[in-house]
Amino acid sequence: MSPAPARPLRIFVVAGEHSGDALGARLMMALTALRPGVTFSGVGGPKMATAGLQSLFPMSDIAVMGPAAIIEHLPQLLRRIRETAEAAVASASDVVVIIDAPEFTHRVARRIRKARPDLPIVDYVSPSVWAWRSWRAPRMRAYVDEVLALLPFEPDVHARLGGPPCTYVGHPLIERRHWIDALDPQGLKERLGLTDAHPTLLVLPGSRRSEITRLWNPFTATLRALRATGHRLDVIVPTVENVRDLVTERVKQWPFPTHIIEDEADKFRAFKLAHAALAASGTVTLELALAGCPMVVAYRVDRLALVFRRLVRPPHFALANLVLGERAFPELMQESCVPEQLAPALASLLSDTPERARQLAALARVPDAITTGTSPAIAAAMRVLAHAER
Repeated sequence: MSPAPARPLRIFVVAGEHSGDALGARLMMALTALRPGVTFSGVGGPKMATAGLQSLFPMSDIAVMGPAAIIEHLPQLLRRIRETAEAAVASASDVVVIIDAPEFTHRVARRIRKARPDLPIVDYVSPSVWAWRSWRAPRMRAYVDEVLALLPFEPDVHARLGGPPCTYVGHPLIERRHWIDALDPQGLKERLGLTDAHPTLLVLPGSRRSEITRLWNPFTATLRALRATGHRLDVIVPTVENVRDLVTERVKQWPFPTHIIEDEADKFRAFKLAHAALAASGTVTLELALAGCPMVVAYRVDRLALVFRRLVRPPHFALANLVLGERAFPELMQESCVPEQLAPALASLLSDTPERARQLAALARVPDAITTGTSPAIAAAMRVLAHAER
């Protein structure tokens, strides 16, 4: 007699924001490819729905950012935490995968562990314990069986801090490298009416209203300082729908011709044709690196966030610097995020200077730093299956 077919695995997945939704969808597709018949339940957004998840409730209920917003929505968040944990326990799943959004997903995980100590829990995307609140790493051992890291240095960080077992699976951006390489920026250049008469500068103040508001004044003052020192630039601002109105109104203050774009492919075309970028710290620094665009990285956080975060000082803040293990790109944070420092740093990238050449050489090393040689989604799925089949 042939052996009975393996019981379909049940996987409970929890994502709390849009980036987690995209990661979760890729993970679900990889799991389905490796183990046909796997079923999913949990919380996610539209991309995870396309991959086969019927979310317990809209992900927008929990996609809340920043201490002030969390306090404002606390009753609803606490209710959703309780509902999600109870659903995970009742689902008789073989493994739980929590994805990013630690303020929500880790609270869910702690409740699950208390009710079902035998149920494996995998954390896909490590919290930034290398940047702030490092004490979270050892505490995670009580409710996380393994962390799947997107950044190559994170396993060593967890080992040093006494965190859970941590495996580097690669950054999902690397899966877009060939797509980015194939994009031709010439069509965008023609559509925007750009010429070679002036350098093109990208300005990336973030995708959330709070960070745009904090960075707008220093970014505007930086553009004015460049203009005052004789620079003539064309400016491109990639943005997203939820902040387009804010950006459209505020660019009227700027002293250079400014083009706003939203299309994802056009964003990367702009990254490829621009001479340099002034960018808010975040994943965009890795996107710029894959497109080969020199950059100056800047950021400010509000005072309330500083109190909540109990910030420590890692060697670098920009992800592109962190994956290289060196300060290849200027990082101008908090009191350094001022036009007196931002403008000269950008000016050194707008023509053929030694600084520009140095950055271009560093940019070429980033792709190898964020890959393991295996698709990140497949690598993550294999680790999830290892726990599900224990």
